[in-house]
Amino acid sequence: MRNYKNFIGNEFVAAGDEMIAVHDPATEELVGHVAAASMDEAYAAVTLAASAQQAWRRLPATERAQYMRRLADALCERAPQIGAALAAESGKSLADASSEALYAAEIVRYHAEWARRIEGEIIPSDSPSENLLLHREPIGVVACLIPFNYPVYTLLRKVAPALITGNTVVVRPSNNTPCSAFEIAKAVLDAGFPPGVINILAMSHATAEAVCTHPAVGMITLTGSVGAGRKVLEYSQVNIAKSSLELGGKTPAIIEPDADLVRAANEVVASKVTNCGQLCTAVERVYVHADVYEEFVRLLKVRFLSRQFGNRAHNPKFMGPLINASSRLGIHQMVQRAVDDGATLEAGGFIPEGPGFFYPPTLLTGCRQDMEIVQEEIFGPVLCVLRYQDIDEALRLANDHQFGLSSVLYTESYRTAMLVANNIEAGELYVNRTPADPYQGYHAGWKRSGLGGDDGKHGMLEFTQTRLVVLKY
Repeated sequence: MRNYKNFIGNEFVAAGDEMIAVHDPATEELVGHVAAASMDEAYAAVTLAASAQQAWRRLPATERAQYMRRLADALCERAPQIGAALAAESGKSLADASSEALYAAEIVRYHAEWARRIEGEIIPSDSPSENLLLHREPIGVVACLIPFNYPVYTLLRKVAPALITGNTVVVRPSNNTPCSAFEIAKAVLDAGFPPGVINILAMSHATAEAVCTHPAVGMITLTGSVGAGRKVLEYSQVNIAKSSLELGGKTPAIIEPDADLVRAANEVVASKVTNCGQLCTAVERVYVHADVYEEFVRLLKVRFLSRQFGNRAHNPKFMGPLINASSRLGIHQMVQRAVDDGATLEAGGFIPEGPGFFYPPTLLTGCRQDMEIVQEEIFGPVLCVLRYQDIDEALRLANDHQFGLSSVLYTESYRTAMLVANNIEAGELYVNRTPADPYQGYHAGWKRSGLGGDDGKHGMLEFTQTRLVVLKY
């Protein structure tokens, strides 16, 4: 049994009596308790972060980078402990959970390298004897709201660029997967950060709102649902705080007749079942050219039917569970409505008996563009397949959507690749592969998939604001 307190000012504290119970989604067994932060603790964390930020921002960026490199080293050293906590609370295999900690260390190292590359601009003035100097400055205190699906990586994905640009952070991990965040807090202590620079608190929704609307919070960054994004926009109105939102996705994959069908099927299925489909860039709808539709559906069906699911602590090759019972029920009801609306169930589509929030890999054909299963994010191991006649129709269908986070194209034609690259309404296009979010890229959504973005130079600059100095000489 794991028991954790909140991490405020480099100390583990718990003033309130409320505890958050954490369960293993593969067994439904209780694996830990986390203290829910009181309002007083939350305000104290923001106050400490605001105070610490004054000294932190004045450090040369190269010195901030030294702390971050030590943090990366500490994450690697503590990867077994972080991984064990993450595996227990998420249903991931121990190997995958530990690897997530190592990958998180790499994004910390990546952002540490920006220390000597955060640049302003000198802009020509219309007036003689005058320069316009554009400075890049930190925003202040950043509230970081972390999802359950990749909670270790996403936490550092947000914290690292915030720190290198001179901000301090108050982090709220998901209440489904908070334990791993407090194992990360131990790595923060190992790295020797000044008190108040990184604060991690488990919170109720009400306490999270209080943090996000605190006058000292200048930015809120969220990875989550569209509904959560709307809430953050409400919070940001109070102080006109900057918002960076990575929200829902409904990744379309277009399969052209010249595609390597076996490779495409293997990769699409892997994208769909990784982490039980709980990934915002997982392929959710497949548009297949009529000439290869029957063959591609056959390849998908064989792979869906052969994919086993179960407790990954027993067999890491299994597809693991969904995060909780409500998620599973909502997905199953969506599948049932799709079948009632005319879709054909080719594989899966049932709730298994026994403990754990498992749901089988589920394949639906005969889907229409107007179906709920095509228009709404599933966030589970369910794939819907549609047929098209030519690439113009495929593009029209792929773009006919509220989301625009990621997209996929399989083709051997550079003309087709360039046509789609220039016309797809999404923040990312992956050609002949499925999404993987390279941390030197820029992970940003169009439409309802978000505002701003993560990763790379542009993701780092999200955590800055500008000051224009008009200098007469």
